Amino acid sequence: MVVFKLGTVIKFIPYPIIVGFTSGIALTIFTTQIKDLFGLSMEKVPADFLTKWIEYFKHIETINIWSFIVGITSILIIVYTPRILKKIPGSLVAIIVMTVLAYVLKNYAGIASIETIGDRFTIDASLPTLGNIPFSIEKINLLLPSAFTIAMLGAIESLLSATVADGVTGDKHDSNTELIAQGAANIVVPIFGGIPVTGAIARTMTNINNGGRTPVVGIIHAVVLLLIYYS
Repeated sequence: MVVFKLGTVIKFIPYPIIVGFTSGIALTIFTTQIKDLFGLSMEKVPADFLTKWIEYFKHIETINIWSFIVGITSILIIVYTPRILKKIPGSLVAIIVMTVLAYVLKNYAGIASIETIGDRFTIDASLPTLGNIPFSIEKINLLLPSAFTIAMLGAIESLLSATVADGVTGDKHDSNTELIAQGAANIVVPIFGGIPVTGAIARTMTNINNGGRTPVVGIIHAVVLLLIYYS
């Protein structure tokens, strides 16, 4: 795609599509967070949008009031912190304050119903090993159509995210450079058992709203995640 300069095609995408893409992502993220925000007791959350909301209303009586309080308080901290602290991101304050609060409530107030990441996931603090990827013409023929589709979708999502970021920051990204970086990442990631990666509008806008404006943000993001992974 870079060789044929296909990244520049993004400039021909109409603005209403960009707005629709951004709004759709926002609505999707909002919908996927309802279960955890309200602490609903559900064995499985449906994948499609309408069925997901139907199940939410069916389980509305299982609301965990403490999870709801933690979630709403976090949102309020994120919204109102910038009015007081101009240099410190509200999301960072929310993470620190609510982590401490959840720890105190669970260990000293006897409130065990607040589910944390550690309660739900077990993370092995070690780097993944190199995977054995067998190459054969049969395997390539089988995966090529899906790989092409995923590559196209990933490129479109990343470039649309970059375009949205440009509109907010007033900057201008290099679409073909973006595709080079994404392609390099997606060549290396599967060797370690990873899944395809793209630029994400959610994290992009989170960084921008918290003061991030340069590529250094991505580097710091990766380093901090690595440190958390090993902590």
